[in-house]
Amino acid sequence: MSKAAVVSLHQALKRCFQSLEQNQKVWNSVLEECGPLMSSLGNLAEQLLALHNVRIESTPLVRFPDLHERLRYKLLLAVDTVLGKLAEKMSTLQAVRDAVSNQVTAAFQVYEQHTDTLDLSTCLQRSAASPSVADMLEWQQDAERHYRQQYLRRKAFLQTLKPNDLSHLQKAPKNWESLAMPSGEDGISDALSRVSLFMDSP
Repeated sequence: MSKAAVVSLHQALKRCFQSLEQNQKVWNSVLEECGPLMSSLGNLAEQLLALHNVRIESTPLVRFPDLHERLRYKLLLAVDTVLGKLAEKMSTLQAVRDAVSNQVTAAFQVYEQHTDTLDLSTCLQRSAASPSVADMLEWQQDAERHYRQQYLRRKAFLQTLKPNDLSHLQKAPKNWESLAMPSGEDGISDALSRVSLFMDSP
């Protein structure tokens, strides 16, 4: 067993968990910002449906020419604006996914570089201050998988939202919430708490 190999791998694992901790905060913050945007989509869809069902010619508003079309245009413009903001949020989620993936890949590369000098018992060894290398690599893989799957699911969902599909837009807030995987997020938080002592060690 090479002590230098263990030190090198521990440093790579620490860098990965530091990145994971930072990116988890960014990810959760972006998802919080997406909630009101999804609610806006639902509200705009309801307004467009109400506009579609109202007969302006039967109201005093009939005096205003092209009012119906102008209101519809304004609402559709608002839908486009919200969808644009959501696309920007997805770009940030993609950046988080990529950052986590890159750090996990880097940690595994360091592990593979030292496989000749790292015996199995070393990789499975735990202490009061440090989980095993095997556990930490597995947790990092789980986190990378979670963000990759979540990003793909949310991106695919956003691609189904069309300004003219009002029924789908109405359900957008609830459908967006249903994409969440609390077990995956809880697993990341649990892993970060388990490595807290390891992260503080020299």
